[in-house]
Amino acid sequence: MKRRLLAFFGVLAVGVSPAWAVLGESVRTVADDQHRIHGQLLSMARPGYSIQQISSPSGHVIKEYVSTEGTVFGVSWRGSTVPDLRPLLGSYFAELQAAAPPRPRRRGPLAVRTERVVIENGGHQRAFYGRAYVPGLMPPGVSPEVVQ
Repeated sequence: MKRRLLAFFGVLAVGVSPAWAVLGESVRTVADDQHRIHGQLLSMARPGYSIQQISSPSGHVIKEYVSTEGTVFGVSWRGSTVPDLRPLLGSYFAELQAAAPPRPRRRGPLAVRTERVVIENGGHQRAFYGRAYVPGLMPPGVSPEVVQ
């Protein structure tokens, strides 16, 4: 029941937060993402996948890794602050909440590895970075190291 409530509030938060191309879902929201953060979109083709990079005027960079089928299998971020991870991680955000230690005890980088998702976040004041990927959605021949 607790997980269902977390999932419900996660979906609700996604509906009211700025939208990103959501991990595990379709890439069709990238143009909306670019518009919302007033960023510049750069699309880079790679064998078996593409990278949709959005750079904001404030210096934040969000990369969305997309399979040839149009599914977001990974996301990464860097900037002076940590972005709102709810819209980036989508349904995987609940796993982050369940696995992460409470904020007051959390020091240093955070790494969450479950059967479904890998989420890493680190950095320090004004220089944060992170990535998340779904191993089960990785295109054939593409390794997790590409998500950076």
